[in-house]
Amino acid sequence: MWLDNKKIVVIGGTTGMGLSAAMAFVSEGAQVVVVGRNPESCTTAEKQLDGNGLAMSGDASDPQTAQKAITLCQQIFGGFNGLFHVAGGSGRRFGDGPLHDLTLDGWNYTVNLNLTSLMLSNQAAVRAFRAQKSGGSILNMGSVLGSSPSPTYFATHAYAAMKSGVIGFTKSVAAYYANDNIRVNVLAPALVETPMAQRATKDDAIMAFTKTKQPLDGGRIGQPSDLDGAAVYFMSDQSKFTTGQVLTIDGGWSVSEGQI
Repeated sequence: MWLDNKKIVVIGGTTGMGLSAAMAFVSEGAQVVVVGRNPESCTTAEKQLDGNGLAMSGDASDPQTAQKAITLCQQIFGGFNGLFHVAGGSGRRFGDGPLHDLTLDGWNYTVNLNLTSLMLSNQAAVRAFRAQKSGGSILNMGSVLGSSPSPTYFATHAYAAMKSGVIGFTKSVAAYYANDNIRVNVLAPALVETPMAQRATKDDAIMAFTKTKQPLDGGRIGQPSDLDGAAVYFMSDQSKFTTGQVLTIDGGWSVSEGQI
């Protein structure tokens, strides 16, 4: 199996893409600690991990959360090999949107949710890897909107800026810590069916647009499992010579016009 004896922390791992990846990690031989904000989702996630994972409730933007999860992973499973940061989301209901409508509250909320939380988890992972003198893998969740905008249906300019920032941050960190054998990479999905995507999935016009914007596999919205293989690769020793890279898994979004 690809992840035998790997000990992995997933920040934002109790629902959606994070939970799907965590379950894939377990199926490939890993032990995992997943972190989520909702205690109920933590309980459900832990049951699904079938004895090979622990769930911890915490806010990813709290400076202590990632450190606590990594320490738990080390204490319970005996090590720490990889971090997958998935936590983030839309700030639309807090004031994110097109620039002329974007509020400062919306901007600040989106920064904290998507970029500050990621910085904190990456910082905790780098510190742990260096203390262990072990190297390790960090995988950050980006978005196709960080490089391929869609103005009609997905005009949240703060969110796009944060996801573009994930790429710049990741590449800079990857360059600095390569000598420590710490790998840092990005997954960039397009529209995936998760709790965050409910606005889109309930809108017939957006779903019709998605069918042509993401034309692969018959034209459809992505599923969390579409990213699992890539996440397993980046957490495994198969990616031991790969760092600072962005893998876009978007069903063709970034090379398709879509029909409005």
